[in-house]
Amino acid sequence: MTGPNRLNGGLIDRSKPLNFTFDGRRYQGFAGDTLASALLANDVRLMGRSFKYHRPRGPMSAGSEEPNAIVELREGARKEPNTRATTAELFDGLSANSQNRWPSLKWDVMAVNDRLSNFFAAGFYYKTFMWPAAFWEKVYEPIIRKAAGLGTLSHAPDPDSYDKGFLHCDLLVIGAGPAGLAAALTAAQSGAQVILADEDFLPGGRLNAETFALGDQSGAAWAAETAAALQAMPNVRLMTRSTVIGAFDHGIYGVVERVSDHLPQPLPGKPRQILWRVYSRRAILAAGATERPIVFENNDRPGIMLASALRSYANRWAATPARAVAVFTNNDDGHRTAQDLSAQGVSAVVIDTRADAPETTGYETIPGATVTNTQGRLGLTTVEVTLATGTTRTLSVGGLGVSGGWNPNVHLTCHQRGRPVWDQAIAAFVPGGTLPVGLTPAGAAQGVFSTHGALASGQAAAQQALSDLGITAKSAALPQAEDAPVNVTPFWHVKGAKRAWVDQQNDVTAKDVKLAHQENFVSVEHLKRYTTLGMATDQGKTSNMAGLAIMAEVAGKSIPEVGTTMFRPPYTPTAMGAFAGRSRDKDFRPTRKTPSHVWAEEQGAVFVEVGMWLRAQWFPRPGETHWRQSVDREVTQTRKSVGICDVTTLGKIDVQGADAAEFLNKVYCNAFAKLAVGRTRYGLMLREDGIAMDDGTAARLAEDHFVVTTTTANAVPVYRHMEFVRQCLFPDMDVQLISTTEAWAQFAVAGPNARKLLQKIVDPAHDLSNEGFPFMACAEITVCGGLRARLFRISFSGELAYEIAVPTRYGDALIRRMMQAGAEFDVVAYGTEALGVMRIEKGHAAGNELNGTTTALNLGMGRMVSKKKDAIGSTLSEREGLNEADALKLVGFRPVNPQDKVPAGSHLMTRGDPVDAAHDQGYVTSACYSPSLGCHIGIGFLKSGDSRKGEIVRLVSPLTGLDHEVEVVSAHFVDPEGERLRA
Repeated sequence: MTGPNRLNGGLIDRSKPLNFTFDGRRYQGFAGDTLASALLANDVRLMGRSFKYHRPRGPMSAGSEEPNAIVELREGARKEPNTRATTAELFDGLSANSQNRWPSLKWDVMAVNDRLSNFFAAGFYYKTFMWPAAFWEKVYEPIIRKAAGLGTLSHAPDPDSYDKGFLHCDLLVIGAGPAGLAAALTAAQSGAQVILADEDFLPGGRLNAETFALGDQSGAAWAAETAAALQAMPNVRLMTRSTVIGAFDHGIYGVVERVSDHLPQPLPGKPRQILWRVYSRRAILAAGATERPIVFENNDRPGIMLASALRSYANRWAATPARAVAVFTNNDDGHRTAQDLSAQGVSAVVIDTRADAPETTGYETIPGATVTNTQGRLGLTTVEVTLATGTTRTLSVGGLGVSGGWNPNVHLTCHQRGRPVWDQAIAAFVPGGTLPVGLTPAGAAQGVFSTHGALASGQAAAQQALSDLGITAKSAALPQAEDAPVNVTPFWHVKGAKRAWVDQQNDVTAKDVKLAHQENFVSVEHLKRYTTLGMATDQGKTSNMAGLAIMAEVAGKSIPEVGTTMFRPPYTPTAMGAFAGRSRDKDFRPTRKTPSHVWAEEQGAVFVEVGMWLRAQWFPRPGETHWRQSVDREVTQTRKSVGICDVTTLGKIDVQGADAAEFLNKVYCNAFAKLAVGRTRYGLMLREDGIAMDDGTAARLAEDHFVVTTTTANAVPVYRHMEFVRQCLFPDMDVQLISTTEAWAQFAVAGPNARKLLQKIVDPAHDLSNEGFPFMACAEITVCGGLRARLFRISFSGELAYEIAVPTRYGDALIRRMMQAGAEFDVVAYGTEALGVMRIEKGHAAGNELNGTTTALNLGMGRMVSKKKDAIGSTLSEREGLNEADALKLVGFRPVNPQDKVPAGSHLMTRGDPVDAAHDQGYVTSACYSPSLGCHIGIGFLKSGDSRKGEIVRLVSPLTGLDHEVEVVSAHFVDPEGERLRA
């Protein structure tokens, strides 16, 4: 015995005592306890405060539906706020603290809100903080923000890791109660691949909380034996501590496995939680049901809980909130609680709303009676009962179990907008309408509440699922079990109550529900938002039905006519870390390394993040003390002889199919239908609004096969856009897409000696002469004695240049081979800085110019927008506003004083005009020092820029104080006629 309220029996391990603290005070429990059960055994009923009125609260349930006993676990960086004490497994050294109170749980200053509750009725935010408007930002919002919220954060980085994973199965069984165990056993014995997931740490569901037998053994023993048998089967994955949080498309389910939450800290190398994406061919929902309370005056005091929870604490955890308890019920199930507690030596009395309540022995039953009030500020002390005769009776009890019937846990069946249907026989909503494809409810989740019915329905659901999959199901013999019919007389709330709590976490009362209807919030969705009913962390699992019943009553409708709100994932509160997985800190996004990364490291390269890639920025040589020295050398050496750059990061999209050419004709504004095989064409892609989206090339390797390249930054957006076009705009086209960015290592080989270098690499069968492989040619070739490769004669530098691609795994070998082959030409590796310098010198547009505001006209590519065909964005690119006479045009800028810089972001002004937005003539988008020209240069957009070449304009940057003159020139600083790249 580790507390005054610890009972005999239970499923706890008394040989393993565990020490823990709550609000700094030391207690002791046992292995198998939850924090809530251990506290109740130690006579601690007060565990929290409600959100709005800060009323004292204790546990209402024994599971994940708990609205009240919300605590903070652990300390320091591992502090975990808003944890349900009813599901937190006890471990030695656990430190827990109550929350939403100050300075202490017993003496909470904010409890004054309870005294002022008349001013805080439903909707008071909307009515109170509307005026005066000036008060909102400086008065109302700061006060509300300070008072809002429940737990507190440590503000320290989470030291634990989280992970994600993928699982596949024939049958996913959700819930390991009697229905789930029967379903899993049936499927497993039939040879199907089965995953059985349950949020509890002990399989069995309600079997662990009941005293009736299955066959010749207890329900808990049968559950343990069945779970052990399933665990031993190679085709079964038994996942405890695993909550199915959502049902998604195509039989995909989200499952959060709490790997280490029951430990002080994760074991070395283990994550704290794993978010599994489970792909199932079929699924069975055996999630059970949740008991619902009855609403009455002061029904929220610590010690008042669901009758099934009272029974669970007694039978499973050998704990009780008090040695004298009462049960308030409208059905036979409430009597089971009284029977079990009486058998444990707890004094029990049942208040039954039914006049024909069953006759019982072992405890007192008061038929036709209701609970009309309770007493006990920090814990229940007395219950006021109104008898059938109208007289009142006071019961001195420390615990009160409330049973208003059971609601099937239909939530997962509604995650794809399905609506449950009303079942009058059990006075509850059951799964119905449109269910997620492949999902079948069973057991209590289907409204079958007897143990025999749950076992049979689970087996039947598994047999049907296996039949759908073409698997012959084997029928195992089911144990004998109770099969009592449901006997419930709906009774939702005690009329005349002044402060009867419907949603206990958010302090929503029956009066609030009636007020919402009075103020014309008659839709159930409006009721939810106006009162915050069902918007707490429990998602209304214990409050929605009572709220619907009260609303139906005041509206003069039936409950099914009122309907239900929409259930959404996640099923229970889920840590943000589980969704993030390993995507945090340096792994917030995956770091991609180019195929030449190891070689580049060996050369001492300086790296830069480009999108999600690490790219070599420049390659310093001994004696170089400044990055510019390295970049200038790389540019000069490339233009003088030959340079190599890893351009693997450019997006690569394989486009294949009979309609591939016509598809590209739709995607690009210029024509591709007649592009010859073996040729490459530069293409410009427009958004639907006519704005330039991306540029790149499309190489035609065969009649039905193109390779499209994109900019590094837009690789994913362009692929996503093309998939949208394929699937949604032109679904009848015979065309398929696949991203091959990571499949091919690609290198640019540029400079006058580029052809000579490649001739030493490319196999002799392939003619690389200017006649045999001209500018904009492409081909599938072999290199280095038979290795398949692709070769494109395209240039981003303005020099004679090629891009050669090999399967990624050969990328490192190829860069080493090319550098070796190019040694006689004084080959140089160049990085992204030199690449940028050369593209600016050549006037090529890149990300700075494709900034989401520019058009083909702005870029000097207006003629590329074909007038002979339709393409995405072509029509809207002709809008008047995008084709003004003085439209911005891409031009080059060269400083009048060679010593001046041309910073990107600087603005352009006509000489003599004021420096203001009204006289702004354009801006510089990209700039660099050009070693080829010996000065700084830039490219950018200038109004009517194509007709202003030779003009001197002012370059200004008021922010940095820059103001000097530049000459407007062609954006093509180097080889404007393109003679080098065609050599």
